[in-house]
Amino acid sequence: MQVTLKIFRYNPEDNRKKHFDTFTVEAEPTDRILDLLERIKGTEDGTLGFRRACAHGVCGSDAIRINGVNRLACKVLVQDLKSRKVTIEPILGLPIEKDLIVDMEPFFDHYRSVMPYFVNDDPPPSKERLQSPEERERFDDTTKCILCAACSTSCPSFWVNDKYVGPAAIVNAHRFIFDSRDQAAAERLEILNEQFGVFRCHTIFNCTDACPRDIQVTQAIGEVKKAIIDRNLE
Repeated sequence: MQVTLKIFRYNPEDNRKKHFDTFTVEAEPTDRILDLLERIKGTEDGTLGFRRACAHGVCGSDAIRINGVNRLACKVLVQDLKSRKVTIEPILGLPIEKDLIVDMEPFFDHYRSVMPYFVNDDPPPSKERLQSPEERERFDDTTKCILCAACSTSCPSFWVNDKYVGPAAIVNAHRFIFDSRDQAAAERLEILNEQFGVFRCHTIFNCTDACPRDIQVTQAIGEVKKAIIDRNLE
């Protein structure tokens, strides 16, 4: 079967404005969108820019917009789209560097701002720091984040104001806020209670729909909001 891909193009070293190029390629229903992009880059236009690494939905590097929806190129099959016409664009809300490649540094700045690491100043135990299965289950879902930015760049609040910390940062804060072994929950909640913190979320659910790891992002955001309210933070 033939599939037509309409791909967003931009090269800062080229005088041409942002535009779309169209390619028609042979494809199998079980081909991934990443396979088609590789085919185009390898045989038709070697200048096409996009990110990819593991190609197994683990690294999160190939998040793009496919027919208007944030997805990982390595996880979407041609047959999933139920169309032989595919529009490919970069994820929104981050500066475009070239074609489908965006500058991820603003995203990672937000991620780093929420202290996404384990904090415990007690003397190390002789073995490991124990917790019950129930305590682990409390934050298990948010450990699955692969930092692909699909959730944050699907969020209208993030599009409107890039100072908003975004769903991915909140998810990674959640992972430690509710870890019974961690001691920095209060600090993270203070950070997320700032002007561009968690209450910029308007519960649109785009983030949950976009997550390739099926994390309940909106639920996690709601739990962080409740934790702030329960602590009466001002």
